[in-house]
Amino acid sequence: GVALRVQTVSSNQEMSAAMRGASRAMQSMNRSMNLPGMQKVLMDFERESDVMDMKEEMMNDAIDDAMEDDAEEDEEDESNAIVQQVLDEIGLQLNQSLADAPQTLAAHQDTSEGAEVALDDDAALQARLDSLRKE
Repeated sequence: GVALRVQTVSSNQEMSAAMRGASRAMQSMNRSMNLPGMQKVLMDFERESDVMDMKEEMMNDAIDDAMEDDAEEDEEDESNAIVQQVLDEIGLQLNQSLADAPQTLAAHQDTSEGAEVALDDDAALQARLDSLRKE
């Protein structure tokens, strides 16, 4: 028990000496620190950092705009080429179809004949449907 108390007192004295040394070091640092000067430096740093951020954002926007314009032009050129190719193909097919088309107008059929053809087609379809149902 006595040895433990002696050790505790000794530890307390060492801690007190260490705290005294830390306190003196802190006092020395506080005297040497120029708080207004440090505040000014930090404010200057913050202001310059904000200016740099704004410039960086402006540069990024300018680069993005330039890249978008190039990409849009490339896409537009590519889409125009595809449309032209499709139109050329359709034009060839259309020209071939027009060459095969008759040059005179066919006589207009009577509407009653057209109705009879439609009825015949319906009857034929119904007959095929009935035969499939029977199977």
